[in-house]
Amino acid sequence: MENNPSFAQRKPDWLKISLPRGKEYLSIKDIVAKKKLNTICVSGKCPNMAECWGRGTATFMILGDVCTRACKFCNVKTGNPGQVVDWDEPDRLAESIKSLDLRHIVLTSVDRDDLPDGGAEFWATTVRRIKEVNPNVTIETLIPDFNGVEEHINAVIDSGPNIVSHNMETVRSLTPKVRSRAKYEVSLKTIQIVANSGKTGAKSGVMVGLGETEVEVLETMDDLIGVGCEILTIGQYLQPTKKHLAVEEYVTPKQFNIYKEKALEKGFRFVESGPLVRSSYHAERQI
Repeated sequence: MENNPSFAQRKPDWLKISLPRGKEYLSIKDIVAKKKLNTICVSGKCPNMAECWGRGTATFMILGDVCTRACKFCNVKTGNPGQVVDWDEPDRLAESIKSLDLRHIVLTSVDRDDLPDGGAEFWATTVRRIKEVNPNVTIETLIPDFNGVEEHINAVIDSGPNIVSHNMETVRSLTPKVRSRAKYEVSLKTIQIVANSGKTGAKSGVMVGLGETEVEVLETMDDLIGVGCEILTIGQYLQPTKKHLAVEEYVTPKQFNIYKEKALEKGFRFVESGPLVRSSYHAERQI
């Protein structure tokens, strides 16, 4: 892995990104540091951090920065948090959102398989607290699978987010290679529970460039439509370090446009598809 040639190879021009800058970016960076908050923007090395923070939006990661799973694509730290939970975090986060005057936020979290409910109660508490302090803010929750336990998934749904998202990440055949512990069918079940609730929009995201075929991507779209998913994001996988999975292909912008057209034809209400698209990219447009 240390001599992985794909990590060093030159990325195509369409993957060039801007360096973080600007007043809004610095404001969010300052608040995140002072309030001891985590963002997937930083932990996940998101290529859109400059753009999103520059326009005053961010994706906050709750329940710490140590994940109990070790997916081969993800740069978040992995380990056992030992059931430690910071119950002051919902208040700090709610007040930070207020001070930044955000109108839409995305919440995500590490997987917390060390907790009996996977962190569902903490999730629900956080959403409710944010809404109490920021009654006009809209919220997307990008949740883990909670091992497919309907009670735990419904706890988040019932807390009142506008959109509940759970990422498939990849196609069926690559799931065992790419994801840790997560199962394709469990992820589909998670999205179906969200869709069947009738209380919120259901959303998912996939990465391409991991060795999947176009046919497999289209099959994943069909599976998602079949369980009631309304919103889909498709983006290029980028290898965060030499220890992570290699990029098998840099998918062209033309192919991303084809995926978008196909997804809309299949019935998705909203589709973001592009090399730098991530699950929270332009999330405010999807409400």
